Amino acid sequence: MTKESPRYVVIAAELRDRITGEGLAPHTLMPSERELGEAYGVSRMTARQALALLENEGYVYRRPPRGTFVAEPRVPFHIGSFSDEIIRVGRRPAAQLLWAEEREPTASARAAFDLGSSARVHALHRLRFADDEPIALETTYFPAVLTPGLLAEPLTGSLWRLLRTRYGVVPVSAQATIQSVVIDDASCARLRIRSASPGILLTRWTFDDAGRCVEFARDVYRADRASFQVEARIPIPVDE
Repeated sequence: MTKESPRYVVIAAELRDRITGEGLAPHTLMPSERELGEAYGVSRMTARQALALLENEGYVYRRPPRGTFVAEPRVPFHIGSFSDEIIRVGRRPAAQLLWAEEREPTASARAAFDLGSSARVHALHRLRFADDEPIALETTYFPAVLTPGLLAEPLTGSLWRLLRTRYGVVPVSAQATIQSVVIDDASCARLRIRSASPGILLTRWTFDDAGRCVEFARDVYRADRASFQVEARIPIPVDE
């Protein structure tokens, strides 16, 4: 015998379909808990659970006592330049530099760049915005020998553009792993989200036309504000 989904899950699914299917404009006022309770014949607690589920998924936001509103849609990222992706969706990219230094590479950065024991890297930590909304925290590494003088450059724009124009290094491909994480409290504060919010950890490797890794990064995105579009060619099984 199959169990039915809890009522709040069913209600949330219908509201989610309404938001996406009808293309409700961002900041549209959603039905109140009382209105949902009356419409679905459930308690206000059940209606509150449905709205809380949608809030956790990033479809709505709450502004007590005014009500619950449709959230801005997630930014659909491809693996690549944050600035280019934000511009592609018609918004304005920005970056706040939190720190930048030359130092010994982490074990992951050393492996990515295949560096010797005495090599150094330039490391940057930046808060990235779409318009004035914080979206991600980026920790980015470059081989110091490849990027002399990098820390004296303006570091609040596209780093890929800086690689091309200042160093003649042209990124041509990137690969990444994507993991779900719980964002730490300090990062939540910078991203203006609740403590222990879900996030997306993107670990990236960027390559030039010679196949050399020129950038290694670990980026943490707000799960409620970003999604990633991934394409892959599916191999034909040998037995077909």
